[in-house]
Amino acid sequence: MKIIIYILMVLAAASIIFNATKLDFSNIFKGDSQIAVISILASLCVFILLAILQVSLKIKDKHEKR
Repeated sequence: MKIIIYILMVLAAASIIFNATKLDFSNIFKGDSQIAVISILASLCVFILLAILQVSLKIKDKHEKR
């Protein structure tokens, strides 16, 4: 499970980087740039959720060891 989480986090980070290259700062909310902004926000949400999952699994492991 730990490896899958890390792989998904790397994919989310790669998606953020890829979509950041698609941004047009003169028209940030039009066309392809709008799709890139939405994709960046979605990837950030995925990254944060995976980080929360990782922390919760560490807490679960520590709690079970007691």
